[in-house]
Amino acid sequence: MSEINYCQSCGMPLPADDEKILGTNSDASKNNEYCIYCYENGNYTEDCTMEDMIEISVTHMKEMGAIGPEGKTEEETRAMLNRFFPKLKRWQ
Repeated sequence: MSEINYCQSCGMPLPADDEKILGTNSDASKNNEYCIYCYENGNYTEDCTMEDMIEISVTHMKEMGAIGPEGKTEEETRAMLNRFFPKLKRWQ
């Protein structure tokens, strides 16, 4: 099984076989470290703090149904992201 890569800004999984989800460098080449939602044309798409990004991620996870009756609570998810995000390149 291959290692899963994650966006180094928002933590979203970056499947090795889906280049459409990869961000782009200033020369329009694909960037393997960031997703298209966080990194475009060599720049971050959002000027935000790590705490802001955690809240954005919690909101997206709620919308996708990853938080709720069948999954983790919002508080558990926020705590998990607070442990995970400092390990991501953008937030170090």
